[in-house]
Amino acid sequence: MRNDRRTIRCAGLAVCICSAALAVTANAQTAGSFTVATGWLHVAPQSSATPLTVESVGGMTVNQQLPGSGAHATPTDTLGITTEYYVTDHIGVATLIGLPLTVNLDGDGALAKYGTLGSTRPMPPAIVLRYHLLDAQSKFRPFVGVGVNYTWFTQVRTTNSQFVTDSLGPGGSAHASLSSSWNPVFELGAYYAISNHWSVGASVGYVPVKTHLTLDGTTANGTQIVSRSTIRINPVNVFLNVAYTF
Repeated sequence: MRNDRRTIRCAGLAVCICSAALAVTANAQTAGSFTVATGWLHVAPQSSATPLTVESVGGMTVNQQLPGSGAHATPTDTLGITTEYYVTDHIGVATLIGLPLTVNLDGDGALAKYGTLGSTRPMPPAIVLRYHLLDAQSKFRPFVGVGVNYTWFTQVRTTNSQFVTDSLGPGGSAHASLSSSWNPVFELGAYYAISNHWSVGASVGYVPVKTHLTLDGTTANGTQIVSRSTIRINPVNVFLNVAYTF
């Protein structure tokens, strides 16, 4: 009799354990769960720029355009990080960030002979509302997202001494700045579950970023020359990652 009771208790315990395990499985990528993903982030700017225009010399308005001049941002790679909270089984709120990356600005047209003109470290965090397709328990779950991004630029530097010398004369110096902006974010991606908590993912995002370059130059005799250009960076971001869902 005692053995029967022990058997029943063990069976009951096994049922409880199985039920708990099933409950955990049911919570994967469901309402209330939280996912953290990290991996390789490739940033591929689809950029262009308006011709460099000298707006003023010594405080006097000039508005003289350098014909055929242009520039573009170069591709770069960094470590990407995303977090996502599932409001429902299908709707999640994600944050997109990455470790600081360096983007070079190369000359085009009349400025192509200089190669890299300068560099900057953009900071482009974003928040995205995602809609996940298929059932919450599906191994493969594609999603679409739309959100907003705020981009600002740090460590904006003019690194090409020949460009500075040709623009401002021997002994001249230049300081560059890039304007910040709010931008929309568009995203398409998917996760594939390899266990209850672990998954691998891939996504492609597009952010139409426009910034205004201001180049404050000073000649050797102290004359200030201010030039400006509008740069469209428009990066396509590819993110390959490993994710863990709590």
